Amino acid sequence: MRTKKGVVTSTKMDKTVVVSVHSYKNDTKYKKRFRVTSKFYAHDEANSCNEWDIVTIKETRPTSKLKRWEVIEKN
Repeated sequence: MRTKKGVVTSTKMDKTVVVSVHSYKNDTKYKKRFRVTSKFYAHDEANSCNEWDIVTIKETRPTSKLKRWEVIEKN
């Protein structure tokens, strides 16, 4: 299973957090590195995460329309 590490950006939903994961890509023409941000909806059963927490999420079966990830641990 895939795992990702990111920052919690929203906790407004019940048992759901939005996690922003940063990665870097290279521009093919100018050879410059730039940062790309992806948002993932993750299941948080205990509602224990707060905004700006660093968490690790893992891929699971779809829980709802948008949720395909689950919070493993808070770092």
